[in-house]
Amino acid sequence: MRIVADGGLWSTGPAVADVPEVAVIELAGAVLAWKVDDPAGAAATRITFTDATAAEWLWRLVGTTGHAALLDALDGRDPGAPIDLPGIEVAAEAVLPLRRLALGHWARRWWPVTLRDGIVGLDPAILDAELAVLTAQAQEFLDGDAMDGDVTGLLRRHRAALLHHRGGGDPRVVALVDTAVELADEVGAWDAADLLVVPDIATSERADYALAAGTGPAQSTPLAVAGGVQSLNWASVPPGVFDAADETVDWRVETVGSTAVATVRVAMIGATPATDIGVRLRSGELSAAGVLDADGAARLEIVDAGEVPLTEGRAWNHDWAPTIVSVGADLGDSPEAAQARHRIREFARSRLQRPASDAFLAEILAAESDY
Repeated sequence: MRIVADGGLWSTGPAVADVPEVAVIELAGAVLAWKVDDPAGAAATRITFTDATAAEWLWRLVGTTGHAALLDALDGRDPGAPIDLPGIEVAAEAVLPLRRLALGHWARRWWPVTLRDGIVGLDPAILDAELAVLTAQAQEFLDGDAMDGDVTGLLRRHRAALLHHRGGGDPRVVALVDTAVELADEVGAWDAADLLVVPDIATSERADYALAAGTGPAQSTPLAVAGGVQSLNWASVPPGVFDAADETVDWRVETVGSTAVATVRVAMIGATPATDIGVRLRSGELSAAGVLDADGAARLEIVDAGEVPLTEGRAWNHDWAPTIVSVGADLGDSPEAAQARHRIREFARSRLQRPASDAFLAEILAAESDY
């Protein structure tokens, strides 16, 4: 094992990947990370120490001798020149449950649901229930104040959905829900306040079926001046709102009376509204900004650098080729980010086509429903 300095902390190697390709879990005293589609799997574990003395679980991964050697090497030593510790390795088998937890948290945020590319979603209640059970089983590793150790947070919003699943008849689901219900009662995840927010399961399912047809790109009209499609940067938007395919941002410029406006529509997925998510259009000296409505659409006033509204005549004479539309946080996009999205879609598709040994029940159910 080689310990290197990274960002003022000691780590067992360089960063494995950037989001959305990295799965991480925060433990007591350290953060573990893996590239989600790395064929090396658990063997390619990166450990970044936030407080090595608090990582009392470390002996489980590197043995008691390795644990002692690591503590001795890092004791009172500021991150600097690399430290080589021959003979110390992370035991892949020991880290498997932690990697699975990290993958589950990754799936909550980054699972690429897309109607256009045919990747079905994971049931959030089932996924969170299994994550909560696994988290409770891994408490000796976790920091009680860390987000990844919040069993209550995983269960709190799913009371109605889990009780609905309990009557579904699938013995795998019933067994998981029974365990999750017992755990919820044990940790006090559900209280009277939760009864005030009970999702309409039937309505949610009807919404999903309606969305399965897809909205598709908005069609040009005779008054359309220009238009095009662009892709979302996943890191810019909340999870579970938009279709994870590329080229799902449809924009056009059209004339309304003597002025020109921009309309933007983003392909949606699921029942979560896009209300108030920011959207911006830039084209040379022209710009437009606003927010999406619940259905992922917006109509924006286009102005020039002097904040003067764009007239119809100027709209027809403008070169719209360099137009950029961004949704959510203004992080931009790049070929590397597009390639990462492609790899993540392929990773998810492969797990649905051939569920892995560490597959969550939510993945297995999604694979069975995807026919």
